[in-house]
Amino acid sequence: MTLDALAAEETLLILKIAFVVLLYVFIVLVVRTATKGMAEAPQESIVLGAAEAAELRAELRRPARFVVVAGTGPRAGASIEVARPTVIGRDAGSGIHLDDEYASARHARVDPRPDGVWIEDLGSTNGTYVNGERVIGAREVAPGDVVRIGETELRLEP
Repeated sequence: MTLDALAAEETLLILKIAFVVLLYVFIVLVVRTATKGMAEAPQESIVLGAAEAAELRAELRRPARFVVVAGTGPRAGASIEVARPTVIGRDAGSGIHLDDEYASARHARVDPRPDGVWIEDLGSTNGTYVNGERVIGAREVAPGDVVRIGETELRLEP
């Protein structure tokens, strides 16, 4: 081997080592920049007791407001607020009592949840309808939708 070839190999080895060192320095700088300020953020516990969780759920639940469009029960234009899961039907013990011969005793359940207002048919004879479509299982009701139970129509207000 000549002296020039040996010098060229040593130069290449030194350049390779310098490249690897610079690569590691770059990686360390990127990681430091990405994690900068993470240690400063306080870590708080979000574990709640049963009473605190129930109180938080109650705060998140907005009452649903229905306006009677038509029917034999409440007069047209009447406003009905539902703050918790409520049964609608002819039964005197129903949360929303309908004097409607086509409604079942326990016809449907309205449930205002943090993610929206849901209605569920409770196995009624004539069915529960939202905008003319029969409710199977639980279904979300959007503001402006009309719920028909028997001959009574209720519109969910925003």
